[in-house]
Amino acid sequence: MRKKIYDIIEPTKNVTTVEKIYDIFMVIVIIASLLPLTIKTHSTFYAVLENVTTLIFIIDYVLRLMTADLKLKQGKISFIKYPFTFLAITDLVAILSSLLFWNNTFRLFKIVRMIRTIRVFKLFRYSRSINMLIHVLKKQKESLLIVGALVVIYIFISALVIFNVEPTTFNNFFDALYWATISLTTVGYGDIYAVSAIGKLITMISSILGVAIIALPVSIMTAGYLEEIETRRHRRKRPNN
Repeated sequence: MRKKIYDIIEPTKNVTTVEKIYDIFMVIVIIASLLPLTIKTHSTFYAVLENVTTLIFIIDYVLRLMTADLKLKQGKISFIKYPFTFLAITDLVAILSSLLFWNNTFRLFKIVRMIRTIRVFKLFRYSRSINMLIHVLKKQKESLLIVGALVVIYIFISALVIFNVEPTTFNNFFDALYWATISLTTVGYGDIYAVSAIGKLITMISSILGVAIIALPVSIMTAGYLEEIETRRHRRKRPNN
C-alpha cells in the first residue's frame, strides 16, 4: 500500500496517468492557496478555500512522511531525516503559517502572511524542468560558490573605494554597499550616485566589470543545463541499443 502511495506522490521516470493527475491536482491546489494573498480583506469563500487547501497540504505531508524510507532509502532513520529536507520544511512552514494566519490575535500577522508565499516553492516538486535546474545547481555548486564569493569581494571593494573617494555623498558604509550592489547589476536607481569625476569613473568601471561578473554564473548554469539535457538524452537512448 505504501509503495503504491509513493509511486503516485513522487515523480518517477515512467510517469503514470494517476501520477500526472495527482501532480496537476496539487499544482492547482498550490495556486488556489495563494489566491487569499491577493486580497487585503477576508471573505467566507477565501476562508473556506484556505482551510480546504491547508487540509490537502497536511494529508500530502503525512503521506510523504509515511513513505520517507522509500524516498531516502535509509531505513527507519529516513523518518527522522525527511522533515529536515528542503521541500519537507517548505511543506511544514506552509501548513503552520496557514494555521497561524487565521488567528487575528497573532502579533506577527503581516510576517505570517508573507511567509505563506513560501508555498510557491512547493511547485518545484511538480515541475521536472525545475527539478533538472536544481540538479544542475547541485552539480555546479562549487563553481557557483566561487563566483558568489567573487561577487561579495567585488561589492565590498567597490563600496570601500567609493566610500573613501566620496565621503560626503555616502553617509555610511551601508549606503556604499547599496551603491556597489546596484552598480554591479547595472540597475542604478539614481537615489545614490557619485558626483565627482573620479567617482563617476569608478561607477563606469564598476558597471562594466559588473556585467562581466554577472555573466559568469549565467555561463556556468547554461553549460551545466546543456550537459544535463545531453546526459538525460543518452540515458533514454541506452536501453534501445
